[in-house]
Amino acid sequence: MEWLKDLLWFNGNFLGIQWGVWKIVGWLGNAIFFSRFFVQWYATERKKQVVVPVAFWWLSLAGSLLLLSYAAFYQKDSVFIFAYAFTWIPYIRNLVIQQRHKKAHLNCTDCGVTCPPGSSFCLACGARLVPGEKAESQPG
Repeated sequence: MEWLKDLLWFNGNFLGIQWGVWKIVGWLGNAIFFSRFFVQWYATERKKQVVVPVAFWWLSLAGSLLLLSYAAFYQKDSVFIFAYAFTWIPYIRNLVIQQRHKKAHLNCTDCGVTCPPGSSFCLACGARLVPGEKAESQPG
């Protein structure tokens, strides 16, 4: 078990890394950004088709902002800063598009089912949908 101790505590540091607040911010950003891979994989496997869930965009945004902070305030490396300086733009844009799409859903006044945007008839009961009957806030 000595080899495990040497592997984890190299040169007196956990994993051989000189830890500090900014190192934790950087590693946390990396972990959050990487976790989006599992979120997207799980959602795709669950639906049996390629999907990109909203959580993917939130994790992308949080991870990239943490990594940008690490790059700008600790690393101070222009290449690293530029790599994350603009990544937040498509993430926010996709979150805005998702929110608009979510708000555009229609409620069926007959059965209460929420129908996709642009639907003329309820998918559940076949009733004609009134365009002004927007769906209430949906979870997720």
